[in-house]
Amino acid sequence: MQEIIQKDQSIFLFLNNMGSESFDQLWLMISATWIWIPLYVIFLYLLFKNFKFRNIVFILIFIALGVTVSDQLAGIFKTGIGRLRPCHDPALTGIMRSVQCGGQYGFYSSHAANTFFIATFMTLLLNKKYRFFPYILFSWAIIVSYSRIYLGVHFPLDVLMGALMGFFTGGFFATLALKVIHKQNRSNSTTSVLE
Repeated sequence: MQEIIQKDQSIFLFLNNMGSESFDQLWLMISATWIWIPLYVIFLYLLFKNFKFRNIVFILIFIALGVTVSDQLAGIFKTGIGRLRPCHDPALTGIMRSVQCGGQYGFYSSHAANTFFIATFMTLLLNKKYRFFPYILFSWAIIVSYSRIYLGVHFPLDVLMGALMGFFTGGFFATLALKVIHKQNRSNSTTSVLE
């Protein structure tokens, strides 16, 4: 385990020290939530375009539930495991670039979990209509996740674990949403046939 942690630290230092002050503001923006509001509006537009209003209500409920679960799980892991963020790790003082810092503990990354959750969820809902969509979504999730290493707030393993958790929770909640939608559509078509 100690060997894995040391390898994780050395990969972190390599990636983090590739940064440059002239790009710090760009990566701070990429890591911020507000900058992606136009992207979330596009997601909403695509949902409205491809699903009935009644189904969208269920989809939004499952997204809200999934992001909450993803976020809460990250919080439980952070306090339960208690791995210091790079910016709080005394062993890395003076040998890393700390552009931003967060709470004391960082395993695992909420940013990675939430972006991979959304990427997986939206892919499973829309990839039959838009074949290119997963490439855009997962590129976005990877870029946001990398920003956390660049800024000095997460180790690569924090990001990797967050991405895996987001991927699995996204898959789980998307499957639930699709089941509800199919059931809803079946009951609607049965009702219309009976009428």
